[in-house]
Amino acid sequence: MVEAEGHLIDSQLMNAMFDTVVRHDAAFDVLEFRIGRTNEEPSFVSMRVTAKGPAALTELLEELVGLGCRVARPADAQLTPADRDGCAPEDFYSTTNHRTFVRLGGEWVEADKQRMDAAIVVERGRPSCRKLRDLRVGDAVVCGVRGVKIVPEFQERDRHGFAFMTTEISSERRVEIGVGRIAAMMRAARQAGEKIAVVAGPVVVHTGGGAYFCDLVRGGYVNVLLAGNALAVHDVEQALYGTSLGVDMETGRAIEGGHRHHMRAINAIYRAGGLRAAVQQGVLTSGVMYECIRRNVEYVLAGSIRDDGPLPDTIMNLVEAQDRYTAALQGVTLVLVLSTMLHGIGVGNMLPAWVRLVCVDINPAVVTKLADRGSSQTMGVVTDVGLFLRQLASALHEQPV
Repeated sequence: MVEAEGHLIDSQLMNAMFDTVVRHDAAFDVLEFRIGRTNEEPSFVSMRVTAKGPAALTELLEELVGLGCRVARPADAQLTPADRDGCAPEDFYSTTNHRTFVRLGGEWVEADKQRMDAAIVVERGRPSCRKLRDLRVGDAVVCGVRGVKIVPEFQERDRHGFAFMTTEISSERRVEIGVGRIAAMMRAARQAGEKIAVVAGPVVVHTGGGAYFCDLVRGGYVNVLLAGNALAVHDVEQALYGTSLGVDMETGRAIEGGHRHHMRAINAIYRAGGLRAAVQQGVLTSGVMYECIRRNVEYVLAGSIRDDGPLPDTIMNLVEAQDRYTAALQGVTLVLVLSTMLHGIGVGNMLPAWVRLVCVDINPAVVTKLADRGSSQTMGVVTDVGLFLRQLASALHEQPV
């Protein structure tokens, strides 16, 4: 028997639960159903589910728990010690990005460091999400679904003014409205002393958005910058040569021999000893990276197989880069993903569901894909990122904190 409570109807979780049972060729019998009588009062459902065998029932329960169900009359969670480094017991509980509770000593205890695709380890009475690679022999790993409860982030009728974005992703939206509401969110976050992270791709520079991004940094609206090698390289190229991939940023025309500029930019930073050293020595005097360094904005550059150079600051060990991204995101309450699909999806996988996530891309498929990878809290704006940053900087300038 399983139970669930919350805004089950508004969030369509009830339908999802029934559909999940049917999809598993199982059956359900609703024993009790109470509908919340106000916008704040939760609904409650209790139902008996049956499947063709123990294995099928276990698989079904795992999916239902992911939707917010819990096994009725729960016992404490089953803890099994890991028998080798980097491996969990076969039946370990794999986390979602929703708030998760583990029953220990008859009490529900919230798991720390919530993220999807992790195991839960209990240490000194506290459950915590941990990547498989970080497990060590003897770690007490939560196994099965008994004694596990998640609380989904229910869709509100007006989600911070973003209800207009909770339907189909489309380019047929008035961007100014979205920009105004994002600006309001950023002002509120800054005023409350909360952290804002930006995940940015090199398109920010290519489209002429770098100057407006610098305005955001100078205005105190960026606390963390997560990017790849390319953003920094082309930002430095623009600062030193006025080009991005050899294209003049003022005229939009390719410069004779400009294709070498990004390599010369990398060479200049190497000669200085890195980005921070280049700023200190007066080699780098403008641009996104310059502003971040001048204002002590934390930044992490994660490398890839295609990177030229890469810059000395770029982390080429991807496991280390993931860990640095995760650490930088601690305490962040709002994330902007600007035209970078892979880094955006990676960051989305690291975030708990209650961190607001805004994805801006000219390709609607990128916005949709981020939401489809489990980051259901994603709010999408389909537009050119350079124009978006120009409008956002203007909106924040018009009504500063």
